[in-house]
Order: sequence, then structure tokens, then C-alpha cells
Amino acid sequence: MTPSHAHDPDAEGLPLAYVLAADIGNTRISLGVVQGETAYAQVSVAPGDRAALGELVKQMWEAMTPPRRVVACSVAPTSLEVFRQVVQEAIDEPVAVVGEDLPLPIAVGIPHPERIGTDRLCCAAAAYGRLQQECVVVDLGTAITVDCVSNEGVFLGGAILPGMRMQARALHEGTAKLPDVEPAEPEGVFGANTVEAIRSGIVAGVRGAVRSLVEAYATELNQWPIVVTTGGDAALFGNPEGIVQAQAPPLCLLGVARALYQSLVENDRP
Repeated sequence: MTPSHAHDPDAEGLPLAYVLAADIGNTRISLGVVQGETAYAQVSVAPGDRAALGELVKQMWEAMTPPRRVVACSVAPTSLEVFRQVVQEAIDEPVAVVGEDLPLPIAVGIPHPERIGTDRLCCAAAAYGRLQQECVVVDLGTAITVDCVSNEGVFLGGAILPGMRMQARALHEGTAKLPDVEPAEPEGVFGANTVEAIRSGIVAGVRGAVRSLVEAYATELNQWPIVVTTGGDAALFGNPEGIVQAQAPPLCLLGVARALYQSLVENDRP
């Protein structure tokens, strides 16, 4: 298929509208104030804590000057509906949703782009928007995604694997005696006890999986792409064997705002 390319807002000048950007995931809602290519005041809250979510929305909205908008991407329909209701109650504003009210912020070179998590596409769009060359985005959250963008700015697809905490919980819930372990940097190469053995297996396993995927992508691309990490476990993942070129700020929130900016440019709106 031939992907359709969206306008690059950088090429025509990013509007300076403030965006209350939301990344609505399976277990957390991440919020941030974005203006242009800068994200401020990133916070995270459980979808079920409506009071805290409403207070955060109100505080962040009031800290922004017009023009301002609320924009979200979501992989959790129930949590998205909660977010819409909370925003309506707190500030009486509509929520523009990437992939529904706004076009996807990046060209997609694989079939059925509507089936791809918009969080993945927003991360990819933000990374390519900054780098302007082929790259791999490793988002280390509840799930881990390892996605590739071509030199032309086209999302090529990627891989999804369980996040570190999900792996730890699966070991605990799927066995009789293994404890529930908080992932952390192992104390040494050899796990000297059960907790350390689990941590070593999880962290080394994720690092090995990511490196294997990046090597496979590099083979397909005929060159090594820039590797960028983001997400809550990016610091724990670190930079094994020097494969990571940058640990980025909240790429998904930047990509959420980017979807709005591209839409404004395409519709010749301020």
C-alpha cells in the first residue's frame, strides 16, 4: 500500500496553542501540558481515582493560557469514557481523541492502521518529528513496544512484549512459591536469592529481547537506526551495550499534541 503523508507542522510553523495531553493506558492516565515541542508538569493517576484526576485536570487547565485544548490518545475505552466525564465535570471542555476526532499523527505503512494502538503511533510521531530520520522507539510501560519508523517518516510496525511489572506479576500469580517482586537493577550477574534471580531474569530478558529486535530491524533497513527509549521503566532499562542513543521525555504526550497541531495546520486554523 502507499501511505498518505500528513503535513509536518514543523515545516509550516507549530501553532503555540497549549495542549492538555492525556495518554490513557490500561492502568494509568498520564497527563502533561504541552506547548510546541516541550512538555511540562507530567503526572500520572489511576483512572478509578476520579477526584484526584478531576483536581489535576482543573489545576493544569487553569495554568494554561488560551488558546488551549484537551487532547487524548487511548488504548482503554472504559478509562477514556471516565476521562471524558471527568473533564466535562471539571472544566466543561470537550476531549479531542487521536484517531477519532483527530487524524493519526504519522503515516502508516501497514494494513489496518486503525487497529494499531494510538499510543504507539503518537510515540513514533514525536520521535520522528525530532529526529527526522529512521528510528526505533522503545516504550517501556505496562507493556513494552519496540516500533520502527522509516527515513521517510512512515510507521513500519514493531513488536509488543509484557512490561517488567507484568512479567513479575505473572511469575507470582502463576506459581505456588515465587514472590511478587518489584523490578530493579540486579545486584550482580548471578541471582543469589529468589528475588534477585527474578529481577535478573526480567531485566536481562527485556534488554536481550529489545536488542534482538533492533538488530532484526537494522538488518531489514540495511543500517542501524537511532534507538530512543521512553516510558516509566526507561531508566531501569538503561543503555545495555550502548544501543540506546537517547532517553526521551514523555514522547506519547508530545505525539498527542502533535496530532492536534497537524490538524490545525491542515485546516488552516490558529
